Amino acid sequence: MNFHSCAIFSVGLSLSLMLLTGCGGSGGSTADSPAQNSTTPNSTTPPDATWQFGQFTAAENFINYCSNPRTGIDPYENQPFPDQAGSIQHEKMWLRSLTHSTYLWYDEVEDNDPNNFDSVSQYFDSLKTFQTTPSGNQKDQFHFTQTYDAYKKESQSGVSSGYGLRWAAISTKPPRIYRVAYMQDNSPAALAGFKRGDTIVAINNIDINSNNTEALINGLSPTNGSTHTFTISRSGQTESIDIAVTAGDIALSPVQNAKTFTAGEKTVGYVQFNQFISAGQAGLISAFNQFNNANVNALVLDMRYNGGGLVDMAAQLGYMVAGASDSTFSQTIHNDKQSAKNRSVGFERRMINWDTLQYTDTTLPSLNLDTVYILSTASTCSASELIINGLRGIDVNVVLIGSKTCGKPYGFTPAPNCGQVYYTVQFKSANAKGFGDYADGFTPIDGDLGATEIGLTANVSGCTVADDFTQPLGNPNEAQLQAALTHIETGGCPVSLVNRPTQQSTASNHNKGVSLTLPNAIWQNNTIYTIINEKK
Repeated sequence: MNFHSCAIFSVGLSLSLMLLTGCGGSGGSTADSPAQNSTTPNSTTPPDATWQFGQFTAAENFINYCSNPRTGIDPYENQPFPDQAGSIQHEKMWLRSLTHSTYLWYDEVEDNDPNNFDSVSQYFDSLKTFQTTPSGNQKDQFHFTQTYDAYKKESQSGVSSGYGLRWAAISTKPPRIYRVAYMQDNSPAALAGFKRGDTIVAINNIDINSNNTEALINGLSPTNGSTHTFTISRSGQTESIDIAVTAGDIALSPVQNAKTFTAGEKTVGYVQFNQFISAGQAGLISAFNQFNNANVNALVLDMRYNGGGLVDMAAQLGYMVAGASDSTFSQTIHNDKQSAKNRSVGFERRMINWDTLQYTDTTLPSLNLDTVYILSTASTCSASELIINGLRGIDVNVVLIGSKTCGKPYGFTPAPNCGQVYYTVQFKSANAKGFGDYADGFTPIDGDLGATEIGLTANVSGCTVADDFTQPLGNPNEAQLQAALTHIETGGCPVSLVNRPTQQSTASNHNKGVSLTLPNAIWQNNTIYTIINEKK
């Protein structure tokens, strides 16, 4: 499985209800949301889909009119598919109106004639802002789509197709460097013998630097049942290794390696948390119960590969770290047309029944800490960044160990139509102090930032430490974890670790050549909000 984006969903959630929710913490009534995908069949007469510059018809007039309508029963909803006979133009016009109504930067989107685009996906790619952040990065790096089937598997069942491993794309242009970051428990990749740090040399005898990127992507992002052979180099071995692995449906393991260490006079809890999906709730509860039983008084959250997920689960994790159930965790802010959906999310102390989308009477464990250590990389994104921002918003001391995070204070509502699910940024997030300007990521800064800066800038106290692929995650000799343990004991960054050589390459993604970029997946770098109801 590959991870590149972040979103917020709920497992066991019906499609129609999913569409009444927003990513990252929106609220208010959404009954007239253009994203709503009703299972009630449309009129059999397709609406007029003529494009006129600057004239927008409500999106619900075009929804479910499809160029290739599905028939029969939706196996995930046990309801007839809502599709009606339409055209590619109807699908494009739905996306156009959806964007004009709900996109956060709708006034920065050019109203191009959809007839000038050969496909729906090409047109969708144009329906976003192309402005940049102060650092020159694209403001919207999170615009993507996936199939309805893939979306339902991952969002409802905690299942994803692939090998069950996370690739770390260190350099996407030649010389390309793709390494194994971690593997899901008992996955095909783990059983085939992959190890953290394994570096791809070739896929199916095609060199990783080949311009045949389509063939390489087929291996990196495989279809179920397909078998691919990876030639990899491994630290400590002089010759490359061939590993054949077959893709399948993988049960995700969001919580791994919960354990305790001693650093000076502190008992330290460590947990690797990979995704904010409902399947992770039980694992987090188990880990924090373990930490409470061990009288943990310092915590290291390893979220270096956590691209995001459910806002409500982020609010739960915030409570498990710091308590503060009466405080604001995150504020969700939509565009001026959707301001009725703006919402504040508190630190959530209750367990959630994700099958019924209801709060339960069970109170979550909490360490009630005033300081937390978070391990980070550029893949620490979205809902993971909500944790950093939300805790700093109530003056919890967050110490960031690693590298700058991805920079996504945004989220969206999954919008299904005609067998695809579209993700277009629909809100931004802010903490209790109103700060949400971290589009270029949170940056670890060694030294005291001063009380006036905490929670109000993207600078976070901490240490810059490269991801260390020479050691397993959760090993106290791994550079980032060791730096955190040293900081807990001494209060400062260990220079020897900050400058320690690792297997991470300094190769730049700005090298000349064709970029090899994996397709996005919904639980990668996304913030998704779902409506949780009070228990009746």
